[in-house]
Amino acid sequence: MTAANAAGWGQSPTASSRKPNILFILADDLGINGLSCYGSDKFQTPRIDGLAAGGTRYTNAYTAPLCGPSRALILTGRYAFRTGATNQDATGQMKPSVETMTPKLLKQAGYTSAMIGKWGQLPLGPAEFGFDEHLKFNGSGAYWNTQDKAKVYTVNGEKVKLGDHEYLPYLMHRYLVDFLNRHRNKPFFAYYSLSHVHAEILPTPDSAPGVQDAYADNIRYMDKLVGRVVDELDRLKLRENTLIVFFGDNGTGNNYADISTVRGKRLAGEKGSMLEGGGNVPLILNWPGRTPAGKVTAELMDSTDLHPTFAELAGAKPQSASPIDGRSFVPQLQGKKGNPREWVFIQLARQWYVREAKFKLNQAGDLFDMSKAPFEEPVIPPGSASPAATSARRRLQAALDRLNPAGGILDTGDGTGRHAGREENRKKKRQER
Repeated sequence: MTAANAAGWGQSPTASSRKPNILFILADDLGINGLSCYGSDKFQTPRIDGLAAGGTRYTNAYTAPLCGPSRALILTGRYAFRTGATNQDATGQMKPSVETMTPKLLKQAGYTSAMIGKWGQLPLGPAEFGFDEHLKFNGSGAYWNTQDKAKVYTVNGEKVKLGDHEYLPYLMHRYLVDFLNRHRNKPFFAYYSLSHVHAEILPTPDSAPGVQDAYADNIRYMDKLVGRVVDELDRLKLRENTLIVFFGDNGTGNNYADISTVRGKRLAGEKGSMLEGGGNVPLILNWPGRTPAGKVTAELMDSTDLHPTFAELAGAKPQSASPIDGRSFVPQLQGKKGNPREWVFIQLARQWYVREAKFKLNQAGDLFDMSKAPFEEPVIPPGSASPAATSARRRLQAALDRLNPAGGILDTGDGTGRHAGREENRKKKRQER
């Protein structure tokens, strides 16, 4: 697979002299099973569905199955065995002197950028990696100041106390609206990293008093916030020149994967898993007059592709000789054939796989039949005489050999990709109760 820096970076994608704005909305712990436009049985997301109806929806978009490694892929366009972001702790070791994140690249092309919401598990802060403005909170799933992690948030380096009865996701929304208003006359990149729907799941401002299960409420509130941002872009008359990208950082959390069925079926795997439910996430592209309306595509995409796509839209050029693994899909988002991927590569810790449309091969040499994905992915017996399976194994092994992830930066964690001591800490908390 060719790198994105051989795919025409710096070529203007439009005839307009005004560069497009980019609004990237990143949901937390939201797999494809959390949105009604993907067939969710339990949840209704009319405003996000509206973006899909007016744009392009991907059914085969992939990312790492945990948030830190996933966000590193999104912002650098580079695989974990190159950056070292193989687990939740190692992600925090990346350095701005080595890794160029999207806002720094776009700044060279005249963009102003903001990071709003969750920054973890990324290192340092948004400013050090090129964001001009930020509102960030610590950890994940921050909503009310009844949570220790949500008592304080940071605005452009200054700590701010979250007040009683203040809902942090709404404050994030207000900050984004203010950013859009202040920068309406020049190109902007907004990285809007939602609290929703990461646990701890708490009632929203719209929840009924005494609600016991607020998970559906959180999905509804997330959908409401997305709709309000779209409405603000309409009010500012910026929609025609703004690409909206809605993406999930990994699959649905373990506690909610069982109830998040699609057409009566549970997905195979969940957050943290190398099965489909871990890394197959929503991707919706909406740019009025540019993205084909109502299109659903099964083309493969992985999260490293976002970085070079945003760069090409901005007319930016790569800033270093470091390999970029992503492949720009600017032509596809405009309805052209482009240069689609033959396969995607996903890694977490010491596990990885390369996946094409009908087969998947992992680091252990297991070949999976993906014809019934995302619900089933059985292992094909090693001695299978199927010509299709034999050919797929050969193709996918050749792809892995070219990438050579084992020859890159090796994971030094416990192999799960989780934070060190996570299970021990959970056991201790249970014993204290």
